[in-house]
Amino acid sequence: MMDLQFDKTHIWHPYSSLINPPPVYPITRAEGVRIFLEDGRGLIDGMSSWWSTLHGYNVPELNAAMQSQMEKMSHVMFGGLTHEPAIDLCKKLVALTPEPLQKVFLADSGSVSVEVAIKMALQYWHSQGKPEKNKLLALRNGYHGDTFGAMAACDPVTGMHHLFASQLTQHLFAPAPTPIFDATCTEQDTAELQRLIEHNHQNLAAVILEPIVQGAGGMRFYSPGYLKRVRQLCDQYDLLLIADEIATGFGRSGKMFACEHAGISPDILTLGKALTGGTLTLAATLCTDKVASGICNGEAGVFMHGPTFMGNPMACAVANASIDLLLSRDWKQQVDAIEQQLRQELAPLKSASGVADVRVLGAIGVVEMKQPVDNRTLQQSLIERGVWLRPFGKLVYTMPPYIIGADALHQLTEAMVATLGDN
Repeated sequence: MMDLQFDKTHIWHPYSSLINPPPVYPITRAEGVRIFLEDGRGLIDGMSSWWSTLHGYNVPELNAAMQSQMEKMSHVMFGGLTHEPAIDLCKKLVALTPEPLQKVFLADSGSVSVEVAIKMALQYWHSQGKPEKNKLLALRNGYHGDTFGAMAACDPVTGMHHLFASQLTQHLFAPAPTPIFDATCTEQDTAELQRLIEHNHQNLAAVILEPIVQGAGGMRFYSPGYLKRVRQLCDQYDLLLIADEIATGFGRSGKMFACEHAGISPDILTLGKALTGGTLTLAATLCTDKVASGICNGEAGVFMHGPTFMGNPMACAVANASIDLLLSRDWKQQVDAIEQQLRQELAPLKSASGVADVRVLGAIGVVEMKQPVDNRTLQQSLIERGVWLRPFGKLVYTMPPYIIGADALHQLTEAMVATLGDN
């Protein structure tokens, strides 16, 4: 048996207290769409381990890729050296992402890829002889990670980092996008965004946003027309556009990348989470030739960043296998089927007295409650029904692995309806 008392006393879990720690559930193995408790019960993982396990768990193709690479070399420094897994992965990423994105920087976590993106934008303008362009314009309800540069671009209130406000770089924030996914974006919807850019563009390096889906800041889906307008304004006022696709990349929103809903390309793109199919930590930041040459023609002559585990061979090898597996399957049909079933089976909650909204996009289903939920009670109730979710605030949401079958997805939605509805 696991020593849960030691865990409770000594181990910090994400966003948890060591004075009054929340319960943690001991997991011994995972298979397919299920994680298994120490007592043998299997729980359908409706979170895909925070959006990452696209193919489920214990995937033979991914295991084989890691095993094969481990027997050659699990790691080698990327400074002055290179290797086939990294080259193959960067080829895949350049081919998959929008055409203007041609250069790839491999990091080791999503937050670091955002730090890299911010540094790219700042160094680009410094290299252009415009060091005064050193601020970002971000969106309310946005979330970009837990490191300091990323925290500074998160919503100061909903981004969970207000305690550090006095230590963070002060950026500008536009109102959260108001037109929902299926709505038309009007000039009024972007009026304040345009005003902020018009008045501050001399000091703005970039706009940073999560395209189409705002994740941890509120699980909001907004109009592709809004994203198109942001791209237009960045072009008009000579700003870079950073698209944070760490959560949305690799099909989660119904497109390979959420930017495709709007038919635009950013100047800088961040990827993570699902990049390795939820096996090892890896992230990537891609940029255009313009950004890369602008940086490298500047004072430093190089991009000033280089993590120890950059381009880790095992992570790159399994990322290659994950992308190959994704492309070998009809992932679009899988995501569309999940979307259709989520829409149909979560619909009864729209009339529940405690529910404010139900929304679905791609393989993402969100139930927004009128009041914050009691996580401990709700999670225990869901576990009793064989389901694992991690709600936060007023939001109870799911983003299951793409391989989930109709029966398992029904069990998941049935548990959500039973625990959140009026019955």
